[in-house]
Amino acid sequence: MILITGATGNFGSKAIDHLLNKGVPVSGIAALAREGENATALKEKGISVRIGDYSNIDSMISAFKGVDKLLLISSSDRGAVENRTKHHINAITAAKEANVNHLVYTSFVRKSGHEHSAIADFQNSHVESENFLKQSGMDYTILQNGIYQEMISAFVGDKVSETGTILFPAVEGKASWVLREELAEAAGNILISTGHENKTYKLTNNTSVGFSEIAKYFSAELGKNVQYHSPDVEDFKTILQTAGVPEMYIGMFVMWGKAVAEGMMDLEDNTLESILGRKPTSVKVFISRIYG
Repeated sequence: MILITGATGNFGSKAIDHLLNKGVPVSGIAALAREGENATALKEKGISVRIGDYSNIDSMISAFKGVDKLLLISSSDRGAVENRTKHHINAITAAKEANVNHLVYTSFVRKSGHEHSAIADFQNSHVESENFLKQSGMDYTILQNGIYQEMISAFVGDKVSETGTILFPAVEGKASWVLREELAEAAGNILISTGHENKTYKLTNNTSVGFSEIAKYFSAELGKNVQYHSPDVEDFKTILQTAGVPEMYIGMFVMWGKAVAEGMMDLEDNTLESILGRKPTSVKVFISRIYG
C-alpha cells in the first residue's frame, strides 16, 4: 500500500494521478486528508481516504497502519517555520510507529551557504526534518525539489501583458525552475520502482534561467516588448504596499526575490531527467503554454 499525504493539494493529487496512470491499482493507494477537507475528488476515483493531521501523531499512526511506502509532502503551514519542522517530525514519528517500510520526503534544493541566505529559516526546517528522517531507522528517499515554475506567474503578477514590465528584486540571479507536475511524476516513479532506499536526489531543471531571459520569453509570447526591472528591495516593498498587496505576501515575494538574487536555486542537474526518462519542461515552454 502506498499512502500520499497532503493528497488534496496540487502536488499530492498529481502524484496520485501519476500512480494511477502508471498502472497502480486503486486498491493499492491511500490518501491522507485532514478532518473536514474536501476529498470528494479522491473518493470518486475510488481512493481510500484516511483522516489524519500533521499536528496529531495518534491520528497519523492510525492512518498509516498497513502502509508500505509513504510520500510525505512537506507541510504548507503559513505560521512560524518551526510549525513545519514539527509537522514533519510528527509524521515521521507516526510512520515509524506504524511500521511504514519506506518514507519518501519532499524537501527543497539546497546549496552551500544556504545558512546565511534569505531562505535560511525555510532551509533549516528541511535540514532538521531530513536529519530526523535519516536517524529514524526507516528506509528513506529525500527529494530535494527545485522551485516550481508555477511561482513565476506569481512573481511577475497578472498585469504583465498590460504593463509590459516585470518588477522583481532578483537582480540577475537565476533558478532551475521545475514544473510541479513533473516533480510529482518523479515522486510517483520512485514510489513504484526499486533502488531508491536511503538516497537523496536533487530534482532541478537542466538549465537555470533568470528574469532577463524570462522577460524575453514573455515578449515572444505576448507579441510585445516586456522589460525586466529589479528594484531596490525597499522600493519593491513600497510598490507592493501601494498596490494593496497583503504584508504576508510582500514578505514572501521579497524573501524569494532575494534568494534568487543570491543564486540559492541556481543548481542545474540531470537527475530529474533520468527519473522521468525525458528532459524536464523548460521555462520557455511553460510560459508558451500559459501565456501563448
